Amino acid sequence: MSDFVSQFWSYWVGGIVVLSLVWLIYLLTSQSVVKLPKGEQAGVTGHKWDGDLEEYNNPLPFWWMGMFYLTLGFAIVYFVLYPGLGDNPGLLNWTKISQYEQESAKKDATIKPLYDKYLKVDIATLSKDDEAHKSGQSLFLTYCMQCHGSDARGAKGFPNLTDNDWLYGGTAEKIVETLNNGRSGQMPAFGAAFGEEKVKDVANYVLKLASRNYDAVRAGRGETTFAQVCVACHQADGKGSQLLGAPNLTDKVWLYGGSEHAIIETITNGRKNRMPAWKEALGDGKVHLLAAYVYGLSHREQAPLATK
Repeated sequence: MSDFVSQFWSYWVGGIVVLSLVWLIYLLTSQSVVKLPKGEQAGVTGHKWDGDLEEYNNPLPFWWMGMFYLTLGFAIVYFVLYPGLGDNPGLLNWTKISQYEQESAKKDATIKPLYDKYLKVDIATLSKDDEAHKSGQSLFLTYCMQCHGSDARGAKGFPNLTDNDWLYGGTAEKIVETLNNGRSGQMPAFGAAFGEEKVKDVANYVLKLASRNYDAVRAGRGETTFAQVCVACHQADGKGSQLLGAPNLTDKVWLYGGSEHAIIETITNGRKNRMPAWKEALGDGKVHLLAAYVYGLSHREQAPLATK
């Protein structure tokens, strides 16, 4: 796809490049024919340094001129073969995207068999394999650490992967599904619909569900609003739904904080979070291995088995 919004700019850039090359060739050629008549000494330019050092107006040496000619020749060949004249792709039709794809395909052809061998082993078993664990950890530190942390314990807005609390399910199949397709979770903003007081009421009812300190009067009023609106996702008992990605409000695990202030902020402004899909970027082999590593983080009943 062209980087220019109209062909005018492509022609403009290409024209400047061509005219610059023509001018440089003319300048170099014109200076190449300048020679001193036999027996005549070159004059000085008038520049002096330290009183006695003067600059003579001698023609450029042939070897120096030759280097300029080689440079211009290289430039012409380059612009014929590669993009450089506006959006003209050149005879080789090279792009950085095609080069990346070729290099990626070459690399994948080399390392794909290393990961595909793990596809034959189920994730639960693979999570206990020492060699697979180390390879999976390497993948995690490359692709997942930025959000979930190097220890996989997450941060505000990014789930902890080492416990047994899962928004969409922590089975091997669900982890693979999450890695392959990504997740997009959204909590609607109710601040405008509820108003400040009703938001505080609902927040206190949520605090009651989580067995935290709460205002009983506000919680009583908030229960009614919760039953009318919030049960659609979080269910009547507040335990949420993995099918919808609605968190359990009755435990001690909070993605954005479980204080009254944090809950009020969530209800008022809503939340939006997204987990990218990795299937296309990583392929089945790497996803399978990465899923085994993540699965093993929350299933630590048995240490990884040493690979024989």
